[in-house]
Amino acid sequence: MRLSRSLAPVTVALALVLCLPYDAVPYARVDNGKPHAPSLFGASCRTTVRGSHAVAFCHNPYVDTDRVRLHIECARWWDIDTDSAPVDIGPAMTVRLTGRCWKEVRSVWISHQNEH
Repeated sequence: MRLSRSLAPVTVALALVLCLPYDAVPYARVDNGKPHAPSLFGASCRTTVRGSHAVAFCHNPYVDTDRVRLHIECARWWDIDTDSAPVDIGPAMTVRLTGRCWKEVRSVWISHQNEH
């Protein structure tokens, strides 16, 4: 009889733990509570504008292929804005993109597209 009295609190505690919802048990979680790391993607690009010419150098340090395009907005209203053809940059590759306006360049930017 004495053995059953000493096991009674342990049995009640075990029953309570087993009745708790899955999320309430701290050791039952699969993740460690930290946010999942985002997948790394995107070439790093450096642009230069000299007069009416724009040049961009893009390097892809990641495993996924990045498809980049150079976009140029011209300063004059009558000058035609341009977009380069898309270029695929594989892992550890560097590419050079160029474009121009007839007169001054207002802004230059690069767009990225993931191939997955």
